[in-house]
Amino acid sequence: MPALTFRDFAGAIMGGNTARAAEVLEELLDLDGEPAVAAATHFQKSMGADPAFMGKAMGLRTAVTTGTDEQISALLVDCFGLGEGTLGPAVASLRKLYPA
Repeated sequence: MPALTFRDFAGAIMGGNTARAAEVLEELLDLDGEPAVAAATHFQKSMGADPAFMGKAMGLRTAVTTGTDEQISALLVDCFGLGEGTLGPAVASLRKLYPA
């Protein structure tokens, strides 16, 4: 089975499948079930409420490949609503999946 990517997450979000989007985030961001659902829901609500949101979300790719952990963290907070207990493991997971 191929590794999941943010493209899989985006497809689930665009299809309105929050449960599938959460499953993808479990793998990509090393989240457990409830935090993954909360993150997917946060993303979906933010996408509908802020016209500039998708530009910010697209910036995550650049931050992961060329940015600092602080830049990645800021985007994870903004885009997914991650907090203290989930932020560090999520950054570490992204660094492992997408080495700079």
